[in-house]
Amino acid sequence: MKEGDTMKLMDCHTHTQFSFDSDAPIHDCIMRAERLGLKAFAITDHCECNWWYPREHYGEEPQSEDFDFALDYEDSVSEVDFIKGSYSGRTELICGIEMGQGHHAPEAAAKIAADKRLDFIIGSLHQIRGEWDFYYIDYSKYSEGDIYDLLERYFREIYEMCTKVDFDVLAHLTYCLRYMKQRNGIEPDISRFDDIIAESFRSLAQNGRGIEINTSGLRQGFGDCFPSLKYVKMFRDMGGEILSIGSDAHNAADIGANISEGLETARAAGFRRVAYFKERRPIFIDIT
Repeated sequence: MKEGDTMKLMDCHTHTQFSFDSDAPIHDCIMRAERLGLKAFAITDHCECNWWYPREHYGEEPQSEDFDFALDYEDSVSEVDFIKGSYSGRTELICGIEMGQGHHAPEAAAKIAADKRLDFIIGSLHQIRGEWDFYYIDYSKYSEGDIYDLLERYFREIYEMCTKVDFDVLAHLTYCLRYMKQRNGIEPDISRFDDIIAESFRSLAQNGRGIEINTSGLRQGFGDCFPSLKYVKMFRDMGGEILSIGSDAHNAADIGANISEGLETARAAGFRRVAYFKERRPIFIDIT
């Protein structure tokens, strides 16, 4: 997206200095959103619920390099909430969080869901039980059968998360495919998991929740959004009405990246509006 784009778009998945994998100054990010003329801009820093406590809490050889997300969470939410108190810009500033693996740590997830400062909670699955985050896995050591076993476990946990955890929008459904394709050229056929994906979508729709179109794959060598058009259509077919769009930017320059393409995917799937959240309630923008 170019600065000065006349379309009033939104970016509802971004990271700042309070995410372990970003050093983007929060004020630079807000200024970038304003320059782009975004209608709404959500700061959704990482909080991996399964690593809520300090390193010593988890015993020997925990499958993570990052811990103490309770501190990251509070740092991010308190800062965004403070900025909102005096913010007078044109862009709607949204206090959000990307809540990872809430079903692994229900107590931490419940604390987040009860926090009235939050406008928006993204539910993410970056890591399944017994494995490292998909980012760290060496797929060259996996057979085809291993890959499909990993994916089956992933989509079963997606369903578990969708039916047991309080969040607003499911993030990047096909995150599990990102690194195996980018690094190893592995492109499994996930249609064998369509039934459980459909059940996850049905649960979301029935409970007034949504999914996101995550545009990061368009700029990071994957070649598509997360998820693809097929699964955005499937969500609509399962009764889904709430659709969010986010760049998953980890630096200010990527804020708003490929959001226009994400909107085209939404339209192609039959959606006439997209949503951002304030006080955990969707606010819709017409895209027809």
